[in-house]
Amino acid sequence: MNADIIHNQTTDLKTRMRRIPNFVLLRSFEAAARLQSFTLAAHELHLTPSAISHQVRELEEFFGKPLFHRAHRRVGLTQEGHRLQDSLSRVLDALEACCSEVNLSPSGEVLSLYCAPSFAVKWLGPRLPDFMKEHPAITIRLSSGPDPMDLTQAREVDVAISYGHAIERPGIEVVSLGREYIVPLCSPLLKQARRSWRQQLTELPLIDSQLSRVSWGDWFAQNGLEQPKRARPSFDRGALSVSAAVDGMGVALETRRFAERELASGDLVEAGEAEFKRIARETHFLSHRTNEAQVEKVRAFKKWLLREVHAAEAGSSRRAHGVVKGLKTARATQTGKARKA
Repeated sequence: MNADIIHNQTTDLKTRMRRIPNFVLLRSFEAAARLQSFTLAAHELHLTPSAISHQVRELEEFFGKPLFHRAHRRVGLTQEGHRLQDSLSRVLDALEACCSEVNLSPSGEVLSLYCAPSFAVKWLGPRLPDFMKEHPAITIRLSSGPDPMDLTQAREVDVAISYGHAIERPGIEVVSLGREYIVPLCSPLLKQARRSWRQQLTELPLIDSQLSRVSWGDWFAQNGLEQPKRARPSFDRGALSVSAAVDGMGVALETRRFAERELASGDLVEAGEAEFKRIARETHFLSHRTNEAQVEKVRAFKKWLLREVHAAEAGSSRRAHGVVKGLKTARATQTGKARKA
């Protein structure tokens, strides 16, 4: 009876085993695919080219299809080979990251953070060194993508920052990162001294941000102007639109969050800051699993991020107040001069 139970358990384990080829074969294939050469792969792995060739052949026999096109002194991936390389590279990157975590100090933690690309590079990235100084025991592992992350499925991600909207599910906590001003941004070199921004914005080249929550049609309607009917260059990332505006390509309609450095350095100006009505939207959202709210790395990052958001909003509000105050002063001065005249 006991022998039967042991036999059945062994059989169940065998049926549950993953159908994965020998890791040595996968490692040889990945090196050969990445380097496009059996010889270079052999040099990297301290094997002979013949050994690499045999291991790749064995892997092809496992799948029952060729992974490489072989020509004289050259190899190239088949369609199946490309598919395997793409998936295998991601798996090996994740495996390498997991192994590196073993080397952390006993008190160390890794925060896996997923973020919208433009927010990551233009706003979050410049601030992350401050977080790392405040929390040296937390190591950031950042990945990015344009689509919101479903944290009920992506259990390997601790925190997500999404653009446009967040995927809301039971057990997921979502927090808005505040309202952002979407405004026309351009190089100061485009401004003509004797022409108003209201005149110029109907003539200057306009840049489209394809994913923006606000379109040029919205902006022109908000400000009582007729939108020019002409072709516009467009970019699928806000960071690219900001970069194009810095280069003088035209006027980008983007959130000021993506242009903080450029505005501070004078590489960009907000066109008609004192003339036009601004449009504000909630565009970025922080998400994490509710049952992990008190996990130290999640709690610390959320607290730090919201503090940074509020500090940036306060700075922006003070600056906007200064612009309005300056505009009122200028108008009062002009009125006084007119009365004296």
